Amino acid sequence: MEGIKITKEVDARGSFCPGPLMEMIRLIRSAQVGDVVAVISADEGTKKDLPAWIKKAKHELIAEEPVEGGGTRFICRKLH
Repeated sequence: MEGIKITKEVDARGSFCPGPLMEMIRLIRSAQVGDVVAVISADEGTKKDLPAWIKKAKHELIAEEPVEGGGTRFICRKLH
């Protein structure tokens, strides 16, 4: 993750699917091409749904990393 700067991040740990996915979609829509956005989620369904949506939408999943206090940070670059 060194050298990657997250432009916008949403902590959606209090939300269940499809909430975190909707937050990622909102972030991607508001971002510029090349921006890196992240969503933090503790919802188990998000671990499958969010990477699948990023791939389907043809953006780049940079990383999935554990977050202190629980949850996973999904980091995505907007490609178009």
